[in-house]
Amino acid sequence: MTTKTITRTASTIQETSPKRRYDIDWLRVLAVLLLLPFHTARIFDTFGPFYVKNNELSKGLTYFIMYTFPWHMPLLFLLAGASTYFALKFRSGGQYAKERFKRLLIPLIFGLLIIVPPQSYYGLLFHSNASPTYLEFLTNYFQLHGADPDGYRLGGFTLGHLWFILFLFVFSLVALPIILLLKRKGGEKLIGWLATFFSWPGTILLLAIPLWLTGQLIGYPNPIYFFTLFIYGYILFTDERFDKAINKHKVVALILGPIPFLIAAYYQTVGWPSGIPGGAVPILKAYVDGFAPWFFLIAILGYGQLLLNFSNRFLRYMGGASYPYYILHQTVIVIIAYYVVRWQLGLAAKYLFILAAATAVTTLLYELLVKRFNLFRFLFGLKPLKKEKPPVAAPKPG
Repeated sequence: MTTKTITRTASTIQETSPKRRYDIDWLRVLAVLLLLPFHTARIFDTFGPFYVKNNELSKGLTYFIMYTFPWHMPLLFLLAGASTYFALKFRSGGQYAKERFKRLLIPLIFGLLIIVPPQSYYGLLFHSNASPTYLEFLTNYFQLHGADPDGYRLGGFTLGHLWFILFLFVFSLVALPIILLLKRKGGEKLIGWLATFFSWPGTILLLAIPLWLTGQLIGYPNPIYFFTLFIYGYILFTDERFDKAINKHKVVALILGPIPFLIAAYYQTVGWPSGIPGGAVPILKAYVDGFAPWFFLIAILGYGQLLLNFSNRFLRYMGGASYPYYILHQTVIVIIAYYVVRWQLGLAAKYLFILAAATAVTTLLYELLVKRFNLFRFLFGLKPLKKEKPPVAAPKPG
């Protein structure tokens, strides 16, 4: 093979190889890591029930939950749609579906059988006078409706935090025929038209309207709302013009999203001031429920492009660890919190201890078990470790 042929071949490979979007990797990793302080804060917030609750609650952590909640899970579903685009770029529909079964359904079943039940068990111990052994608890656990319908406090069956994986699995299969249609000639024309339209100033912000409308249909967690975000995530990466539109509107989205939302969400919690006209309240609620979260996402994606398009050792490590972190973290938090909330410590000290201990234990479980053994890698949706080939002996001189 000549030098020109080698150069031409290398150039062809470079053109056809997918360009790695490190900003998407970073956002996914950071969104998963944010779950640790988020779910630790649930132990101290003033919202609904949780498996374990501290006696003293925190307004500050309540506002942290309130400020994070509207955009955090939407970001994860949006990124899942983006990952689907990159996965299907060089896979057939059948290959993608098979991968979804391995990566999502197997960890979901394993998680529902092994990972989630301890959360409900410790919730039962914490919120009742019952004190069964764990084996006694399991004999009644897998009933459809426990004494507590939510499964939070009295030992009922619950999806726990793995509802996200269930949604992703269903979304992946439901969206696949739609995506395969979009990959055809007619679908490419539609995407081209959408990319042209949303390149016009301000139009990318209008995607908040379908989110607001779907958000009104069903209570949380709303599968229609999250499926819309999943499809958004796929479409937004099909054409570079979407990227450019997001980048152009990141400053506007930052101004329209996080800053006013902090004020509006506060008043939605404590009550709207009497001086606000009655007709303005539904508009402000629509902003909080549908428009602000989309503006958050535009700002996050835009500044992600600007600041996070690089790789390092931490990203490479967490790229493999983030999914097991997601599966493990809440159970670890609940078990540790069950004991820590009884300690004679201040609220801040308890929060920081639970957060630090849960992070350390989750990391150790990943590092010592999940990462190193192919059985656990399979159960947690990771690719198996490659067996190292023995070195080839150098030929003896004749």
